Amino acid sequence: MLALRLARGSHPLVLLRRLFVAAASAGTGFLLLSALGHAAGHPAAGDSLARLLWCAAPLAATTQLAVSVARTDPAARLQRGMTAAGLGPLRLTLLAAASTALSCVLGVLLSLLVFLRLRGDLGGPTVVDSDPDLLGAGHPLPLPGALMLLAAVPLAGAAATALSLRPRTEPGYRDSEPHSITAPTGLPWGVALTAAGLAVEAYTSPVTDAHGGVLPLPGRLLGSAPGVLAGWALAALGLVLAGPGLVHLSGQLLCAGRPGAQRLLSGRVLQEESHRLGRPLGVLCAVASGAYAAVTVYGNTPSRSVGPLTAIGTSVIFACVTASALAAALESRSARARTTAALRRLGAPVSVLQRATALRAVALTLVLGPLTWTVAEMATLPLVR
Repeated sequence: MLALRLARGSHPLVLLRRLFVAAASAGTGFLLLSALGHAAGHPAAGDSLARLLWCAAPLAATTQLAVSVARTDPAARLQRGMTAAGLGPLRLTLLAAASTALSCVLGVLLSLLVFLRLRGDLGGPTVVDSDPDLLGAGHPLPLPGALMLLAAVPLAGAAATALSLRPRTEPGYRDSEPHSITAPTGLPWGVALTAAGLAVEAYTSPVTDAHGGVLPLPGRLLGSAPGVLAGWALAALGLVLAGPGLVHLSGQLLCAGRPGAQRLLSGRVLQEESHRLGRPLGVLCAVASGAYAAVTVYGNTPSRSVGPLTAIGTSVIFACVTASALAAALESRSARARTTAALRRLGAPVSVLQRATALRAVALTLVLGPLTWTVAEMATLPLVR
């Protein structure tokens, strides 16, 4: 009840972010129900399991967005007087998890209503007459199974939010502790996984002779889709793990040599905020590489078509990871609000701060862009040649 009252009294931008979480949950819930509807119409088909497994990616993206929105919610921060009112760090964490679950429940209930309406279960004609197998129209939908699948969305969002915002009570822990040690820690593992993924992708790439013919080398899985997907998955996981280290490295490059005030300010901010920006940017780069590879493969194969459920899932993933990166940037901006105010009191013009922000964006693009393009290009070589 308290979470509902706080949601009603929140700032419009906070409500908008929560509505975005609800919309992402609705898209993920619709995909889960579609997989269940297909399984109801084809009990012995193995394609239904593949559809259900495909829903794991939108579910993970929705969960990441829910956590990012919860971290930027002002109600999740400990304010003066809250402890006296009985809202300590633990209860604030539970309150944030409850707010996340509330937004996700709203979205999955909306998806259930839309799904039942499209199938014609709520009365009226079926909207998907052209492809009844798309949603399993005409076959009874097991309501307990549908509710169990839909419950995975709010449960995953609430659990991830509680884990991310849990009180830090370990001995010697400090929120202000520099993250220069923790950011390069994941960099070697990320680089190793990315290199391993690129090696797998290169192994499945065709080798041509001087005349452009493909050399039939023994033991090579040329154009093997499972091998390509495995290589891309390893490289994408490497990008996610190496994200904080790459952001920290971007800050170090800006501070290299004899930097001026803008370069020094931009580099220090990137190094300090690498733990907040690294993972969302790494996920965004991984999804961008996969999207580029998919567009290239589908563009070179006219016989392949993108179905409506694939389009919904891709849209949910892309929208969630983009919004998560923007939420991380907003959280980083809020974290350094006191520093920005101090610089303004010292006479720093707004243009200097704006140019420092643009310089950070350019540095991140120059470091993350080529790596993302390399992973995506290597993933397309075995399948389009």
